[in-house]
This record gives sequence, structure tokens and C-alpha cells, in this order.
Amino acid sequence: MTGIEELLLSRIRDVPDYPEPGVMFKDITPLLADPAAFTALTDALAEISVRSGATKIVGLEARGFILGAPVAVRAGLGFIPVRKAGKLPGATLGQTYDLEYGTAEIEVHAEDLSADDRVMVVDDVLATGGTAEASLQLIRRAGARVAGVAVLMELGFLGGRARLEPALDGAPLEALLKV
Repeated sequence: MTGIEELLLSRIRDVPDYPEPGVMFKDITPLLADPAAFTALTDALAEISVRSGATKIVGLEARGFILGAPVAVRAGLGFIPVRKAGKLPGATLGQTYDLEYGTAEIEVHAEDLSADDRVMVVDDVLATGGTAEASLQLIRRAGARVAGVAVLMELGFLGGRARLEPALDGAPLEALLKV
């Protein structure tokens, strides 16, 4: 385990039985409250983004906003929020995706992305991969190219990587921590 992995893991709190019994929630708020850990995380995700040739960062609502915005600033790139349906003003492009029970929809301002853009998706956790997969579809529908997906933590037991790999179409998926 590397020094950054140890630092990041030491600042993630396990919360048993949240949001429901049997779930072990990974709380990143202690990491965000620690300037050294938050800076290390931001630097690592920015390095991945620059290395991928990204021109924009997409942050997925809501913790992807917290991580993606400073990554974009650090990397010198633009930041684009991908929001739940109905949260963005003006014309949007939406993508519906399946949840365990039902569906959800995310949206982006399509004019914020162009054919010249290579977009890195940044989020805190890769779980089942549904939201990330929908975001890749949105990016491509907006005319941009996918540079990859970068997350703080991958919950491997939920199978998100296997679900996401076809949608990545060869673009990298990088997780700083695998749980």
C-alpha cells in the first residue's frame, strides 16, 4: 500500500448500518476536513486527468462536485456539473438509467461540451456503475469524447467496473482505493 492510499484510507470512516441495516457506508467527510488528505486526493485526481489529456472535468452530483471542482482548478481545466433531472436551468441533455428499484435521470448543459473536449468523469465512489455509465452516454451524446473515469474509491464487490468497461470503450477507469 502506498503512502497516499494509507493517508486516504485513514481518513475514511466506516458507518455501519447506514443508510439501511447491513450496509457499511464509507464516509469521506473526515477526509474532506483534513487539508493534507484533501490536497493529496485533489492532486492525485488532477494528475490522472492531465495524464489522460482531459480538457474538462465532469463531476457527478453531489460528492463528485466536491471532488471534481478542485481537481479542475488544480489541473487548469473547466468543470461541468452533471445534475439530477430538473436541477439545471435552461436547455439540458438528459440520460435515464436503471436503479435497483426503478430509474433515475441525470442532465448536463449540452452547450458546455463540444467535439473538441475530452472529458474526465470524477466521483467519490464507483459502486454499481449506473450513474457513471449514464454520464459517459451523456458526454458522447453532447458530442464530446470520454477521457476516462477517476474515483477516490471503488467498491469492487458491487461489480461497477464490469458494468462500466463496455461504456468506457477503452478509456481508463482509475480508482485510488479498491475496497
